[in-house]
Amino acid sequence: MNARIDVRKTYKLYIGGAFPRSESGYSYVVNDAKGKFMANAALASRKDARDAVQAARKAFPGWSGRTAYNRAQIVYRIAEVMEDRRPQFVDALQKSEGLTAARAEKVLDAAIDRLVWYAGWADKITQVVGGANPVAGPYFNLSTPEPTGVVAIVAPQESSLLGLVSVLAPVIVTGNTVVVTTSHERPLPAVTFAEVLATSDVPGGVVNILTGTPASTAPWLASHMDVNALDLTGVAGDAETAASLEEAAAENLKRVRRAPAAEPDWTLDPGTDRMTQFLETKTVWHPIGL
Repeated sequence: MNARIDVRKTYKLYIGGAFPRSESGYSYVVNDAKGKFMANAALASRKDARDAVQAARKAFPGWSGRTAYNRAQIVYRIAEVMEDRRPQFVDALQKSEGLTAARAEKVLDAAIDRLVWYAGWADKITQVVGGANPVAGPYFNLSTPEPTGVVAIVAPQESSLLGLVSVLAPVIVTGNTVVVTTSHERPLPAVTFAEVLATSDVPGGVVNILTGTPASTAPWLASHMDVNALDLTGVAGDAETAASLEEAAAENLKRVRRAPAAEPDWTLDPGTDRMTQFLETKTVWHPIGL
């Protein structure tokens, strides 16, 4: 009897709800934490970045137009599906980040819990940062937060899952759509996360995930005229790259979340900062008595 040949997994990009290969046809080697070969991941190109932005823009009206409660349900559903795929995530975290099984379980728990936490904020953030403003005159004044639009994110390089969830969830739960450049050396947890997104009611184009080096996609995302905001958390500690990306973003006055000096401790309470960072405030004035 002939020995069965394993069906090897092909790791692709996630754009517009589909899993295309890179337009360039290139891939790169991903090694595990011990330096051993693990997989070939797609190397996203400039064209892939443009396609992802186009998909995100197309999805924005529908996603931002949903009720906050419905977005909460969908983000909660992501957590549910992650829970069901626990063994796959634990395996990916062990190999990618060199964690023990027990530690990988804790990191996965934290990522799932963070999704649930942000889902709970979806219909509450407006009450916290919006409201009626006291004014002296015969009119009332209301301020309401609205999503910025398409947000490009350079994901954390070390924390391939918890860090990814921590930068992604607050952006989509407030109604934005995103294009994410994953950790270069540890992309596989993000690709597994993309498979979860595809089966958890998230409309195609709301989240788009590109694997490869930040240098292969981030400059094009930073300068893209249809990207409204940029999160540079993933270039923490690289002042030169961060400065060049900020300069590119200035061309059309993007809102930029600057790169920190070092990658944050993702186990800490996240607070509301990452939700409010990519919200715009709309103020409405209306006369009283009319």
